[in-house]
Amino acid sequence: MLTLTSPIDTWAHRLPAGPKLASLCGFTMLLFALNAPASLTLAAVFTTALIASGGHSFAGQSALMLRPLLPFVLIVALWHLILRDPSGITIILRMITAVAAANFVTMTTRLSDMISVLQRFARPLARLISPRSLALAIALTIRFVPTMLARAQSLGESWRARSPSRPRWRIFLPLTLAALDDADHVAEALRARGGTD
Repeated sequence: MLTLTSPIDTWAHRLPAGPKLASLCGFTMLLFALNAPASLTLAAVFTTALIASGGHSFAGQSALMLRPLLPFVLIVALWHLILRDPSGITIILRMITAVAAANFVTMTTRLSDMISVLQRFARPLARLISPRSLALAIALTIRFVPTMLARAQSLGESWRARSPSRPRWRIFLPLTLAALDDADHVAEALRARGGTD
């Protein structure tokens, strides 16, 4: 399983997880409160400067993690061009900035630290669900995202090597089966270690 934490050490790696996650929540709320393209551009510049402060290699790795957004950016841009609606700029700026900021936090925070923070916040829900189980579910989701993206890319490349047509929906079934197989292996590993409690 892959993790989103960057091996490139930066000053942000040494900050505690709680304040970073709280700052991310506040920054994301601010992004959705802003509507003017100029204000969102300033927020995007601030986020870019924050990422660049980690160094050239870290910034490059962060940029690569934004690649899955490209199809969504193109769809939003084309749709708003067809409608001749300038609000598409606002949506795209907000989306890219929010994801880039979230990537910065996940890349500079160990997963175990995030689990600890999530467990503390989930304690009021202890009567409904185990805080550890909830934190573990969120952690596994975070770990599965890059794994499934890499698997989808690998399946797409395998298809293109055998056929001139694009894979599109054709990789959906093998990708789903791979996800179920991974989930089964993770469940077995958890049972072997005594479960989640």
